[in-house]
Amino acid sequence: MIGTARMRPETDPSAVVSDRLLVHGMERLRVADASIMPSMRSANTCATTLMIAEKAADFICGG
Repeated sequence: MIGTARMRPETDPSAVVSDRLLVHGMERLRVADASIMPSMRSANTCATTLMIAEKAADFICGG
């Protein structure tokens, strides 16, 4: 599903995920899939999802 986990600052009550892909209210849990995309792209979502996963790996490794 796309757009089911809104990515916004923790101060936004409708937010689920922070800009560092951390789930609000959970410790060390990240979302790294298409659910954080705000809308459906006209192309395949595979490449975009891979880029999200790479960014999550950077965050986890401390980059």
